[in-house]
Amino acid sequence: MTQYFIRRILLMIPTFIGSTLLIFIILQLAPGGPLEQTIQRLQMGGMGQGEIAGAAGDMMTGGSSILPESALRELNRFYGFDKPIWQRYIIWLGIWPREIRHRDIDFSPDVFKQQRNVGFGNYLTLERDGEELKITDDSGIAPKEWKGRIEEIKEDGTARAVIFQTEFSGIFTGNLGTSYTYAQPVTEVMAPRFKISIFYGLSGLILMYLICIPLGIKKALKHGTPFDFVSSVVVFVGYSIPGWALGGVLLVLFGGGSFWDIFPLGGFRSPLEIWETLTWWQKIFDQLHHAVLPIIAWTIGSFAAMTTLMKNSLLENLSQDYIRTAYAKGLNEKRVVWIHAMRNSLIPIAARIGHNIGIIISGSYFIERVFNIDGFGKMGYQAILDRDYPITLGFLVIVVIIRLVGNILSDLALATVDPRIRFK
Repeated sequence: MTQYFIRRILLMIPTFIGSTLLIFIILQLAPGGPLEQTIQRLQMGGMGQGEIAGAAGDMMTGGSSILPESALRELNRFYGFDKPIWQRYIIWLGIWPREIRHRDIDFSPDVFKQQRNVGFGNYLTLERDGEELKITDDSGIAPKEWKGRIEEIKEDGTARAVIFQTEFSGIFTGNLGTSYTYAQPVTEVMAPRFKISIFYGLSGLILMYLICIPLGIKKALKHGTPFDFVSSVVVFVGYSIPGWALGGVLLVLFGGGSFWDIFPLGGFRSPLEIWETLTWWQKIFDQLHHAVLPIIAWTIGSFAAMTTLMKNSLLENLSQDYIRTAYAKGLNEKRVVWIHAMRNSLIPIAARIGHNIGIIISGSYFIERVFNIDGFGKMGYQAILDRDYPITLGFLVIVVIIRLVGNILSDLALATVDPRIRFK
């Protein structure tokens, strides 16, 4: 079994590469990316209403009537569009060096050598040799930290070169990049929002198992009774209502300002100026007070599936020959149900644990929007709309890893519940 899980862990690497590569290519090829949005904002800011249509036409053809070529070149470098897609991807992974601290160098037709200050009183000698650029420091040695290349040689003999430093910086080095929208490292943007989604996701997951498993067992034992019928109606009515729609109804019925003013209208907790004045017990109550309605909306869709799965699994096992044999031996009903039938009935439940974790932890944009919760799902959805590639890809990394780890957890749960399972 150990070898099986080692292979599964190793298999996570190509699965991760394939998943992220596909999404990476789609994002890079999708129209309306960050470069186009930046150019549009700059163009519209300097135009009257009558000129907007012409500017939009220029953008569609790749032109720019306002931005100079040097500015467009810097924007392409900033967003990484000066490299082919395959190279951008491996740079993002962190296994190809990323170019940083660019310095543009212009050579006139009769100048083949010049010096350039690169900061802190350090000068580099740059020598143009045909289509190559040679770099030396004050001692005549090629510096390891600086590299360069000739990017363009014009017909009049002038040349444009660039010098730069490199570093390995990507997800394999723990760097998810810097958000275009927030101008902060992606990890700093994601961390507080991920904690919020973990709080709601794990709370809903635990509550779901605590309610659905006992309810499914009772429905199986009382199959065909009025309790089974009424509970099925209630569960499937809840399943048919989207979580975000139920959240809106709950806010209307029980939110602040309604007839039953019981719960707040939204938010993760009280405003900071109020939160800091609360005692430890008051903070716990305030957090739970804000969490009741979102957790109900978060988990309502999974209740029917889990309850029905538990009920049908137990009913199937209760009809097996080994259960009839146990009854024939004179064992009481509680022992037959809870010792013999229950362990086999939990196998389908254990198989779904990874799937449930992957879905719930990733957050729900619509529910977070209804309750005004600045969570992980809302952040990921907004990043897609804003074409904030670093946050979008960082969100993708977290979700893919959670799903891959969740699948392994499902296998572990299966092996724990069913001793007949032997992975090879």
